[in-house]
This record gives sequence, structure tokens and C-alpha cells, in this order.
Amino acid sequence: MGQSGRALITGCSAGLGRAIAVALAREGYDLALTELDAASLKDTLAEPEIKKRKAVAIALDLRSQDSIKAAFERATKDLGEIDLLVNNAGRALLKPMVDVTDAEWDDVIDTNLKGAFFLSQLFGRACIARNRPGVIVSMASTHGMTGIAGRSVYGISKAGLIQMTRMLAIEWAGHNIRVNAIAPTTVMTESRQQLLSDPNKRASALSRIPSGRFATPEEIAATVVYLASPGAGSVTGVTLPVDGGLTAA
Repeated sequence: MGQSGRALITGCSAGLGRAIAVALAREGYDLALTELDAASLKDTLAEPEIKKRKAVAIALDLRSQDSIKAAFERATKDLGEIDLLVNNAGRALLKPMVDVTDAEWDDVIDTNLKGAFFLSQLFGRACIARNRPGVIVSMASTHGMTGIAGRSVYGISKAGLIQMTRMLAIEWAGHNIRVNAIAPTTVMTESRQQLLSDPNKRASALSRIPSGRFATPEEIAATVVYLASPGAGSVTGVTLPVDGGLTAA
């Protein structure tokens, strides 16, 4: 696989997922774009770079095994064999551990970890059955590598994703399937700009980042492009922090 092919990306309606989709379209990928509500992908499909490629909008609920299977089958039917899977969709939860409910735990873990696992399983099976190389890039988080109050379930889900990356990389190395993850710090998406509109909250978030600035969606998207590229051909099992030095401090 060169720097083109067919990519399936989860969670593409806005922000980071949309930036990843645009960057991969620019590199020559055709795209299977997924979201809980496929209609919410309208603006992503209208991006100029994406309009130059073949792109399909697919409904996907990562909490449902039936939905995962149907989405992967639809992507393969519409585009052909998938070369790159980007596990980007995720649920956040800001809540003290003592107050987390059973339903909230399931919602976050099933979306961020279980759903990513079983979608990756389908991708791996397809690559192995057809003796095709493949690449998986999952969106982890610095919260999966460091501790922070109020993010227990989210951090646990991302730590699981990091370990999944290691395990699948070893298991599938002989099949020429590379598996990596990215651990961003705060990414300044439109929704995050609204959350950090309070100067005190913004200053507090910045105080944890040695570089003194937030990451941009385009920086994270560029990292996805690199990890999918032939230049990263010997890179597998790695979780790459893109965090302004946060995890090095």
C-alpha cells in the first residue's frame, strides 16, 4: 500500500475526525466515513478535498456488534478492500469515580475500547484472509498514560486502547498489519474552544503542557498520515504522544 488506498474512519462529523478525513483525501485515499448519525457527515462530505475522492457516509454505533459488522461490510462493498482503519470515535466522561454509573461505564468502554477492538478484528480478519497488508491507527489520549482527576473511565478506556495496540501489533506483525496509536494532549477543535472559553479553565489546561499551547486537528491528522505511510513501514506497536511534552514532564 502506498500513500493512497481506502480508509475507514470512525467519528468524522466534525473536529479531529473531519481533519483526518481531509488529510487522507489529500493523500489520495477513498473514504468510508462513519458516525452514529450518517446525516451528520454532510459537512464533512462537502469538504473540497473529500469531494475529489470517492467517499461514502455510513451509520455506525460502536456499542452494537450488528452495527459494526454492517458498517464494515458496507464500506468494503462500496469502496473495495480497506487498507487503513482509523479508530477515532470516542466518548468522554468528566465525572468523579465515586459517582460513575454502570450505564456510563458501559457507554464509554463499549465505544472507546470494545467497539474499536471488534472493528479492528473485522479489519484484521479481512487482511489476513486475502493476504493483504493493512494499517490501524487508533486515537488514544495522554489520559491513558498519565493520571488526572475526574477522567477515570475515559483514561481507563484509552489505556486499554494503548495495550490493544501493543497486543495486535505483535499478533499481526507476521501478516504485515501495522498497528499504532496516537496520544494527543488537548486538541483545539471547535467544541474544545467552547469548553475552554473560560480563561481560568484555559489557563489550567495550558499549565499542564510544557510547550504552552494546544495541538491542532491538522497536527494530529498529519501524524495519522505519517503512521499510514511507507515511511513508517517499520513502526508498529507504538503509541505516539503528540502532547507538547506533557508525558515527558
